[in-house]
Formats: sequence, structure tokens, C-alpha cells
Amino acid sequence: MSKIEQEYKSARETYAELGVDTDQAIKTLFSIPLSIHCWQGDDVIGFDGATSLSGGILATGSYPGRARNAEELRADAAFAFAHIPGQKRFNLHAMYAETGGTKVERSALQPRHFDAWVAWAKEQKIGLDFNPTFFSHPLAASGWTLAHPDENIRKYWIEHGKASRRIAQAIADSLKDVVVNNLWVPDGSKDMPADRLGPRLRLKESLDAIYAEKLPNDRVLDAVESKLFGIGSESYVPGSHEFYFGYASQKAIGLCYDMGHFHPNESVADKISATLLYVPYLIIHLSRGLHWDSDHIVIWNDAITDVCREIIRMRVWDRIHLALDYFDSSVNRISAWIIGARSAQRALLYALLEPVEAMRTEEERGDFGSRLALIEESRSLPFAAVWRHYCEMQDIPVGPEWIENVKEYEKKVLEERG
Repeated sequence: MSKIEQEYKSARETYAELGVDTDQAIKTLFSIPLSIHCWQGDDVIGFDGATSLSGGILATGSYPGRARNAEELRADAAFAFAHIPGQKRFNLHAMYAETGGTKVERSALQPRHFDAWVAWAKEQKIGLDFNPTFFSHPLAASGWTLAHPDENIRKYWIEHGKASRRIAQAIADSLKDVVVNNLWVPDGSKDMPADRLGPRLRLKESLDAIYAEKLPNDRVLDAVESKLFGIGSESYVPGSHEFYFGYASQKAIGLCYDMGHFHPNESVADKISATLLYVPYLIIHLSRGLHWDSDHIVIWNDAITDVCREIIRMRVWDRIHLALDYFDSSVNRISAWIIGARSAQRALLYALLEPVEAMRTEEERGDFGSRLALIEESRSLPFAAVWRHYCEMQDIPVGPEWIENVKEYEKKVLEERG
């Protein structure tokens, strides 16, 4: 028996004393997929001609080695996957279409422009998710898309939204899997608007037009994503939390919570139980906002842990779709992927290893002191031994040794890109 196996056996016995089955926790963890975002690998540039970001978002830094095309992006992602345990998906934006060098309007994108991504997903044995791209485009330069006052511009973006749903459907059918199709627009005002209702009416009408088309099956999981503010939309966004919560509940589609899209003191974890009373499923973009929507690399912090606790304590992982969403150009981009994904997996495992049933028992008795004691005592349980076992059983580096692998890849591959 290896040292890791010995430590796991001891940890399993310790957890069992509190009624926690570590083997079942690991099995459950492996059943919860994590969708890893493609845009961390290339600074959200995409492949349809943009040279910089626009639309209320910004990737900062100039670390060398950015993926410059789809082949490089897929290779980098595959390398990252080898250092991330658990079930993985890959999250695509429409601007990552491969058009063979031909200019194709986003409103005219077809499923065939993503055939190479589907083939790669089959090779990697992973699922794919999708997002229409409403930024970094001449018709989004004003900061307005689906709520734009110009009807022709709105029509262009409505057609893009429709095209994205059809692409998501084709991907889902090819992979015989569900595809989350998440919609976010940057629309908003830098300073105080005179009319707050008008843009929201236009946004609602545009969304109604996009979702009017009935897809042939239920493999596409539509979702809408709110935001508190963005660069250039500091005063007002029509797609607020309240707007999209109402819209998603009315249309019976998913609601996306991006952890960086709320006030820093606002808890996304607290929203989960309330929202699931009214919408069929949630998408949660795991991110780390610092003072504003800065989309820092996910770390294993209290905010992430609280979200995972809610998911596990409520046993709603079948109604939650977890995805990473951050972009940092100041560090090795592959390291950013691995750090965020492993941190998310750690938080989920930690939540699965809490003695929740014992906590609930004390709560039902009204013994809140004992409940708090169990929560605190569980912090010092041998979590690390279970994590190492979980990684080793999948032949994934169990500790920081993966860092040297990334450095070697950087030297052999990334530095050659200039």
C-alpha cells in the first residue's frame, strides 16, 4: 500500500466516525462536471478578426505564449486537462468559430464552423458548452446590442442569438449530450440614463425573438446572465439581476450567476436556494472579483466554498452547471486554467466531506451550538489525504509537481510563439 493509500485509509476511518462516506463523496464529485472556459487561453480575442477586447470587459497583462489559433488553443487545453482531476467540459464562445480564413458574419455562423471543436471533444471524451458573442465587434462598439435603439443593429444581434442556439443544438446532437447555451450582453450606460425602461423593453423583445424558435429536443439548456456593471456601463445595465431573474422564471430557462457580477459583499451562495424555487436550473460562473468585476483566477476561498456547500447540502448538483470564467494575461495561461479548476474541485470535495447529516440533526434539535461546533471541527479533518487519493486514482499530479510540467511546456511550446 502506497503512502497516499495508507493516508486515505486512515482519513476514511476518521470521516466515517462522523457519518461521512469518503468513497461516496469521491464518486459524487466525479459525477459533477466542470466546464473550463476557452477564453482564458487566448485573452478572449477569438478567431474572427478582433485584436482587442471591447464591451465592458478587459484582459490585462502581456505574459508570452497566448494561443493564436484553434490548434494552439486545443493543444494548450488538452495539456491543462492532464493536470485537472474530475469530469471536464469545454466552454466555447461563438467568436472561436473556424471559418477557413473566410469572413463570416456572426449572424451567419453555422454548425460546420465548429466541426473541429466537436471532433476534438470526442477525442478528449469531454462535453462542450456554448455562448453567443455580443462584444468585440463593430456593431457592438457603442456598448449596445440587443437593447440598441437602432432596430437594424438589434436585428443583427437577434440573428446571432438564433444562430448560436442552432449551433448549440448541432453540437449537442453530435455529442449526444446537453449543451449549456448562455447569453450575456454588455449593454449599458456610462452615466445616468434618462430612460431606464426603454432599453429593458427592447432587450425583452429581442430575447423573445431569439427564444421563439422551438428546438427539436431538450438538449440545449438556454440561460441568461446578469451583470452589475462593466467598463463603460458603470451607471446602468438593462440586463440586471432582477431583469434576468424575472425573465428566466417566466420563460422556464436557466439563470447564470457569475460570481464577479455582483457587489463584493453580496453572496451568490445565498441566492441558490431562493432561485431554484423559480427556475429549472442554474449556471454558476466561478470567478473571483476584487472590488469590481475583475475576473481573477479562482482560488479555494470562502466564496467558492460557500457556493459548493449550498450545492452539496441541498443535493442539487443535477440542477447546477458549474463553469470557470476569468481571464488573466499576466501569468502563464495554462497555470491559470489548472489553478482555477483544481481549486473548484477542492471546494466541491471539501463540501462533500462535511458531516452535513450530523449538522442537520443538531439543527433540528435546536442545538445550534453543537451545529456550529461540528462546522468548525470539520475544518481540521484530514481533507488533504482524500484529495491526494482522488488525484492519484485518476493519474493526475497530486500536489505542486504539476508546476514543473507547465514550466517545461512553456519552455518547449509557449516560448516558441514569441
